Amino acid sequence: MPFNNEKNGFENEIDFINAINDKKMNKLSLSLRLFIQDLFGEIDEESIINCKKNINLQKYDIIIEVNKKLKRISIKKGVKNSVHTEPITEFIHFLIQNKMPKSLIINFLQYHYADGSTNGKGEKRITIDEYKKEHQKEIDKINNFINQDKLLYKAIDRFIIRGRNSNNEIDAIIYGVPEDFIWIKKDDIYKILLSKKNNYSTSIHFSSLTYQPLDRNIIRNPKYENKRYISQIKWYNLSDCIIENMNNNISNNIESIVESQQADYVGK
Repeated sequence: MPFNNEKNGFENEIDFINAINDKKMNKLSLSLRLFIQDLFGEIDEESIINCKKNINLQKYDIIIEVNKKLKRISIKKGVKNSVHTEPITEFIHFLIQNKMPKSLIINFLQYHYADGSTNGKGEKRITIDEYKKEHQKEIDKINNFINQDKLLYKAIDRFIIRGRNSNNEIDAIIYGVPEDFIWIKKDDIYKILLSKKNNYSTSIHFSSLTYQPLDRNIIRNPKYENKRYISQIKWYNLSDCIIENMNNNISNNIESIVESQQADYVGK
């Protein structure tokens, strides 16, 4: 498939570092040159580009440095990208902080566990498809609440841009491998996700970001039981959103050029 290879995520990050670190701008591949120029603006062809791994558990995987300026980059590849996890207790606290009504908090917990309880101790565990058949109205009410602009903006910051415990934001997401990748910058992440807040889904979702437990563990395997208590956010259509954003930017640039030329013509 495009934007992918057989290597795991960590190996892919190392490949990007090796492709970038300690190289002059004019020695990088065309794709990397375009990406770095988009991040930093015009760069002298002889400038040295440095790149290193972020060893901390934060939203960004690598740090690129040019002329003492830093940019923090998250790297994704493959399908069904998970962009965030945290204990369900902390996730619920986030929703309470953002004024989610108690009735919706209860519905949210019932959706998360899908076992008739709000604490994961219910006797009968069912699949999410079974749960939706009986509770779609409650799910829709939750989605109407969490997809308000103010809360959605905070959710994007928490799930993708900054995380729960960091002051550092990512500057861009790379999707793919060094030989074949696309990217989206921070401001465009907010823009594309906010534009999709009204897209309908039968699942709990924050725009295009789908909520689910890390594992429902319906068969009660002790090995996976603790994963029932972890919230997970997935960006299933990440590559589609990035491509859409890149196409939008191209269209906007063309419109700006046309408007500029028309203004020059009228001026003459």
